[in-house]
Parts: sequence; structure tokens; C-alpha cells
Amino acid sequence: MSAAAAKAMLSVRNLGAGYSRGNQVLKGLSMELQAGRTLALMGRNGMGKTTLVRAIMGLVDVSAGDIEFSGRAIVGQPTHRISQAGIAYVPQGREIFPGFSVQENMRLGALSHAQREPDWERLYGYFPVLRERCNQPAQTLSGGQQQMLAIARALAARPSLLLLDEPSEGIQPSIVHEIALTLSRINREEQLTILLIEQNLEMVQWLADDVLFIENGREGERFTIEQLRGDPAIFERNMGL
Repeated sequence: MSAAAAKAMLSVRNLGAGYSRGNQVLKGLSMELQAGRTLALMGRNGMGKTTLVRAIMGLVDVSAGDIEFSGRAIVGQPTHRISQAGIAYVPQGREIFPGFSVQENMRLGALSHAQREPDWERLYGYFPVLRERCNQPAQTLSGGQQQMLAIARALAARPSLLLLDEPSEGIQPSIVHEIALTLSRINREEQLTILLIEQNLEMVQWLADDVLFIENGREGERFTIEQLRGDPAIFERNMGL
């Protein structure tokens, strides 16, 4: 099925949003993300990428426009309701609970959705290193392992849409590759839809189906990953290099 023909799981229309009425970061942004696909948001710092995912989660003020998830309007809904509807968010910096064990962190992801226990075999199947360290405090993990934990905690809630903000930040390249391959596997096996903010072009090329560039709070050019691979000048032009 082509991207155009696929059902739009997430639809953002003419969105205005920011951190106060006088500080609007998003200025009429529109975009769609089809079910089962991975869309990477790219652009220079300060263009509105993180503000967009925070607006989807109800964490910033929306002054104009609409956001629909699975055909339902979610603007104005509290964050916990948006999460319960099937959207999980892994923020930049991971925000795990450092003093809790690996297993306790993952259990919290399930409890937030009224599940007694995560599907441990499923999660450890994706991230075997977490099984080996299940009783360790999360703060003792490496940066890459903490990122795996943050993703596993989000997956414990069995979302249909995963929002990832800079998952490669501060992680060595071999672990970035491993995380990208795991996310690609999850996308393929579970038809998980992913909205990815990422500056690491290699991770984007490993994981994304499409790339949307954000410029000054508005949507810019959109390309398939094949187009981006075939013409590196696209990246250089849109990232201001």
C-alpha cells in the first residue's frame, strides 16, 4: 500500500502552539502520518520539532488548529488521556527514574495503562541487555542502555504511536545502530507507527520511511527516504549546511 493510500493515524492541521501566548513556536504547521510508517522530523535547532511532539502530548498551549489521532480530536485533552488513547512519548534526555530498578521503570509504563505487568518476554526479546540488568538501578546503566530502557518503558503500554525525541543523543554509534535496527524490527513486527525527531542522518536513513523538514514553525519540504538517499544535497539544503 502506498503512503498516500494508507490511513492517516495522525493528522495535524494549521497548528499554532507555544509556551505562552506571546511566544508561538508553531505557526500554522500541517502534517500527516500514516499508520505503520515512520516519519522523521528534521530541521535546525529551534524550528519547532520538539514543540510539535509536546503539543501532540498536550504539554504546550495550542492556540490554533487541530490534532487528530485515529480520527479523534485530542487538542485540549489532558496528557494522561492522550497517552491512554495509544500515544507514547520518549522525550529528549530519556527522563527515566534513576533510583528505580530497570524492572520498576518498565513496570511503571504498564501501570500507567492499568496493566498489572508488562509483557516481559516481548520487551526483553527486543532489549536482551535489560533482562541481564533488570534489578540494577537505572542510573547505573550506560547512556545507550538508558535509552533502551526509556523506549522499553514506553512500549510496555503497547502504544500504536511512538514519539521519539533525539534518541541518538549522547550515544555511541554502534548502540545508535542497534537501537535503530530494534525500532525497525518493532515497526515491522507490530506495525508500530513512529514519529521521530532526529539529527543523526544515519539513524534516519536506517529507520524512516519519510522525512519532513520543519522551518520556522511550519512544514517544509517532505521526501521519501529513497529521495534523501539519492540526493544528499536535500539534507544539506534543508539543514542549512
